[in-house]
Amino acid sequence: MRETRRDWLAASGVLLLALSGCADPQLSSLDRELATIRANPGTPEPLQLPEVPSYEATPYQQGDRRSPFRPQLPEPEAVPVGEAGLAPDTDRTREPLESYSLEELELVGVLAMGGKSNALIKAPDGEVHRLQIGRHMGRDHGRIVSITGSSVQLVELVPTGGGGWVERNTRIALDD
Repeated sequence: MRETRRDWLAASGVLLLALSGCADPQLSSLDRELATIRANPGTPEPLQLPEVPSYEATPYQQGDRRSPFRPQLPEPEAVPVGEAGLAPDTDRTREPLESYSLEELELVGVLAMGGKSNALIKAPDGEVHRLQIGRHMGRDHGRIVSITGSSVQLVELVPTGGGGWVERNTRIALDD
């Protein structure tokens, strides 16, 4: 028992010696210095900005001459592309489905009544319209020219941008 007590005392002594090595004698002076800085932080040093070089405007002497960004000669009148005779009839009363683009319209069915085919077209507002050959739909003056069991064929009049018009064939099919 005496040996265990001696071992215990030796271990305690080694532990106290190790713990005393962790103490920093300058820790209290560091705490005092930090307290002083916190109490009076002082004024920050002003930022030193780099010197800005002086700007001297260069006069433009060529202001009265021709601009290099404009053509030297006047552009010739553009010849209309397409046919001017294909222009849509502006006196015709527009039909309800002409206020939508063809992408917004959906073919939901085809009916055959009295030997004539009718296309069932659903508008974005949910209303279904029954159309026959010759009726109009779409923003590009599309006229229905054919109705089959699964599609509607249209001829649209599209402006070319040069004053003319061209015909474009378009097809709307039933979704599979």
